[in-house]
Amino acid sequence: MIKNLNKKLLIIIVVIFVTFLIVFGYINIFTHFEKSNNTPRKFGATYMTMNNPYFPILNGGINEIVESNGDYLITRDPAQDQEKQNSQIYDMIEEGVEAIFLNPVDWKNVKPALIACKEANIPVFNVDTMVYDKEYVVSIIASDNYNAGVQCAMDMMSKLDSADIVILDQPIINSITQRIQGFKDTIRGNDNYRVIIQRAAGGELEIAMEVMNSIIESGVSFDVVMGGNDPTALGAVAALESHHMTGDILIYGVDGSPDGKMMIKEGYLEGTSAQYPRDMGKIAAEVAYAYLNGEKVERNIVVPVKLITRDNLHEFTIDGWQ
Repeated sequence: MIKNLNKKLLIIIVVIFVTFLIVFGYINIFTHFEKSNNTPRKFGATYMTMNNPYFPILNGGINEIVESNGDYLITRDPAQDQEKQNSQIYDMIEEGVEAIFLNPVDWKNVKPALIACKEANIPVFNVDTMVYDKEYVVSIIASDNYNAGVQCAMDMMSKLDSADIVILDQPIINSITQRIQGFKDTIRGNDNYRVIIQRAAGGELEIAMEVMNSIIESGVSFDVVMGGNDPTALGAVAALESHHMTGDILIYGVDGSPDGKMMIKEGYLEGTSAQYPRDMGKIAAEVAYAYLNGEKVERNIVVPVKLITRDNLHEFTIDGWQ
């Protein structure tokens, strides 16, 4: 009888011990799972240049959403160098980012980095300027760039019955290409409006100023300058101002930047088609979180633009972005 009692006692002890191990193990697993869920997510972002004040604002919109979720954003500036941007993306992959926000320097030559992201199963969210190989990105979040060019052309045509036009573009930046295409399509078929010169201007003020200076010094006569973005337009303003020509030329840009709006107020810039970079950044971040959480997201998200001229400048804050 004592022997049977000891046997029963041993069984009870074993059952209690096993139960303890199961419960303790479950608690450890649950605690580990909860901890892993609370580990901050790491995101990466790289933009063609941070020398354009537009991109820090866009990045700020992304970062606002990321930080509100307790996560953090790694931001890199390739300074208009595609090889450098590709290297930055490879580094981000090594650093273990969960997603990348990409604004390419060169919409075609970013492809090797896109392939690397696909192989590493890291989703890419394409902001502002689309990539050529769109199958490698989850979503494209960009302004209505084509319409921005249309708006500038329509305003010009409402003010001038005819014009000889200089276009300052940047072929490797697709957003600028779309704007210029919208502008040219709007005047196409009307012989009163002629594009007499079209030059690449880097999308930056300093480069555009040099290009515009060379055009002025060539002695060619023109009535309008269409810049692919505000820094380009402001570079044209600077060059024309140095030659005392600003009062006679209509200059257009795209961005709606604080500097662009100030130049409209002071009479140097005729108009700028306004983008909303902070909103674009927020939308991109929200789309990224939705995708990472297993939700279906839109492939193409278009952010509207609005032309700013002297007539409606009062509707906008001059010293900030809309």
